[in-house]
Amino acid sequence: MRKLFKILTGVALFIAFVALATGAVVWYIWSSNLPYIGSLREYRPPVISEVYSDSGEVIGRFWEEKRIVVSLDHFPPHLVQAFIAAEDSRFYQHEGVDILSIIRAFIKNTLAGRIEQGGSTITQQVAKSLLLRDTEKTYRRKVREATLSLQIEKEFSKERILFLYLNQIYLGHGAYGVEAAARTYFDKSASELTLAEAAILAGLTQAPSRYSIISHFDKAKGRQQYVLERMKEERYITPQEAEEAAGAEIRLNLSPENTFEKAPYFTEHVRKHLEQKYGRDLLYRGGLKVYTTLNLDMQRKAQGAVRQGILELDKREGYRGPLKRLGPAEREAFKREGALKHASEPPRVDDVVQGLIEKVDDQQNEVVVAIGERLALLPLPEMNWARKPDPDVPSHNAVLKSVRGVFQAGDVVLVRIKDALPKPYEWMVSLEQEPEVQGALICMEPGSGRVKALVGGRDFSLSQFNRAVQARRQPGSSFKPIIYAAALDHGMTPSTVILDAPYLSSTNPEDDIWKPKNYKETFAGPTLFRQALVQSRNVITVKILKEIGVPNVISYARRMGIESELAPDLSLALGSSGLSLLELCRAYSVFANGGMLVDPIFVNRVEDGYGGVLELNLPSLSESISKETAYVMTDLLKAAVQEGTGWRSKALKRPAAGKTGTTNDLRDAWFLGFTPSLVTGVWVGYDDRRPMGQDETGSRAANPIWLYFMSEALKDRAVEEFEVPEGVVSVKIDAKTGLLASHHTKAAVSQAFRAGEEPTDFSPKPEAPRAGQFSQFDMEGED
Repeated sequence: MRKLFKILTGVALFIAFVALATGAVVWYIWSSNLPYIGSLREYRPPVISEVYSDSGEVIGRFWEEKRIVVSLDHFPPHLVQAFIAAEDSRFYQHEGVDILSIIRAFIKNTLAGRIEQGGSTITQQVAKSLLLRDTEKTYRRKVREATLSLQIEKEFSKERILFLYLNQIYLGHGAYGVEAAARTYFDKSASELTLAEAAILAGLTQAPSRYSIISHFDKAKGRQQYVLERMKEERYITPQEAEEAAGAEIRLNLSPENTFEKAPYFTEHVRKHLEQKYGRDLLYRGGLKVYTTLNLDMQRKAQGAVRQGILELDKREGYRGPLKRLGPAEREAFKREGALKHASEPPRVDDVVQGLIEKVDDQQNEVVVAIGERLALLPLPEMNWARKPDPDVPSHNAVLKSVRGVFQAGDVVLVRIKDALPKPYEWMVSLEQEPEVQGALICMEPGSGRVKALVGGRDFSLSQFNRAVQARRQPGSSFKPIIYAAALDHGMTPSTVILDAPYLSSTNPEDDIWKPKNYKETFAGPTLFRQALVQSRNVITVKILKEIGVPNVISYARRMGIESELAPDLSLALGSSGLSLLELCRAYSVFANGGMLVDPIFVNRVEDGYGGVLELNLPSLSESISKETAYVMTDLLKAAVQEGTGWRSKALKRPAAGKTGTTNDLRDAWFLGFTPSLVTGVWVGYDDRRPMGQDETGSRAANPIWLYFMSEALKDRAVEEFEVPEGVVSVKIDAKTGLLASHHTKAAVSQAFRAGEEPTDFSPKPEAPRAGQFSQFDMEGED
């Protein structure tokens, strides 16, 4: 018997030895070729790159994984405790693998009949997320995960492991790490999270999709309750704190996937620059900090000004008809859909919504509109722009006098909520229409080149084409100041007299007889150089260009920052060569900046993810023209505002200079204007280059947008005067003869000259006008 016992003992020991040896071999094989944990010392995950305005507000984000890495001390204690209680309550006691937690999780999940608690430690989750690429749930992977966790615990502190975990974990909706999740769900930093918010985030770790705060809020609240109970059990919080947090309202404030709506065209322009310079990988994974020149307040004002000007122009263009027309069977379904849409968030004053025309009252000249299942009244004064376009009737003279034939029941139209009305109506509304015309605006500081606002189109979501930078459109008369500046440096002065009379030329590209015309096809006879620019006389500009030479003007344009191809013929005088709005703004900044050409700056500084400076852009200036010529041109362009086609800008009520531009058939409208501190350019037109409505010149279509923007942008700034440089004198001249004003002068104007070029003779007594004589004061109208 004793012998048999020894035999059995020996067999058992042998089997145990074999089992242990086999386990050791299996463990060795499964845990061999493990990743190097030293890589965790330099944690470099894909990180969001952020773009900031000049005041530090985020205006754009780029990422492959939406992650913002922050230090552990950035997280409030209750947030860290929430994750530890939910995921690994014995985190500070175990050494990477927690056998007790595995057993406890097994028992709880068995009793609950579902997985409520996991057995993996936080360290194991770090190992799995950062070191193991194999996501399949196999015993081999669990062995490798446990082995790595033991190694990590020996090599790194608990604080380092928490730092890695809280920055790496996926929390749904594209958010990696707690900081990104806090900004995604609550639009705040993790450091600002309440206990209730921290607990609901900690509850996402097990299954972010299943417990999504957005898609499955009730399930997310259930997980929040579990986290709060665990925190209470671990004595991180009191029962009262748990109860208050469970009852606290969770207010989601979802941040957009990117913040492009703040300055979409500007941000996209910057993104292209960054990708071209640094590559896609660094841009989308490197956590760049990009500090731009954009002033967000000015940007909002620019977007509002462009939108307002385009809406006004579109209404002058006339009514294009309903969005669609519904039959009787479709109308009820449309109203039900609208009612469901507006049930949770009814329309508010100034909202633009779709409405269904229910009734057209020819007698009262009003229309009843259904918005959902509620009624609104559309009276004639709120839709009097809705005439059909008529090329023979000036837009400012045409108004709708009757609703008959314009609207009919079943039309779906856009309306703006105006005011509340007594029953049976809910609101009074105005008729709206989504414009088809486009517009662009750029504002920059002439002294530094920093671009403060940029609008590249009506709606970035519909078209990402940047009309402020990418488009090349004919500038029309807005190119003339470059020619006049060149003429000043080729011997002409503001008082030079040029004959405004018909001119024939064959020096155009087709070698046909070319007969340039003034805007209203009238001529003024002998005209001052000054008056020719102020009134935007085309024929005189052609004569000036011919006199000084096309090559000289092209060379001059290059010195002023114009890089686009320029037509080497006299059509250049009429702005026939396509230019970008940015180029023109840069050229006009030369006048505002005392003759110095400045490089436009969009980005002040770029830092890498560790604070190292990759790019630093400081103002770069070079001499373009003399300061004397620059000031004389500024003075002439001030006159264009005070006396000429830029007259609308007088409403700014501060020193301003500028020039309108209009191309043939009203296809492009421009206004380029500046004060001592800001240069702003505006363009308006259709992408397909079709003509705008009658009289939609630079003065009518573009200048108001400039004025809307500049009035707001300069509202709180002190009034500035243009600085007069040495070498410039101002004298009173006769506006007709260009000579010094005398007691015979009927119209005198103050005009700047380069010293030594001012007139020295006084104006004589004028002769009596002869019958049929041209008057040089016949205005050309709006250009």
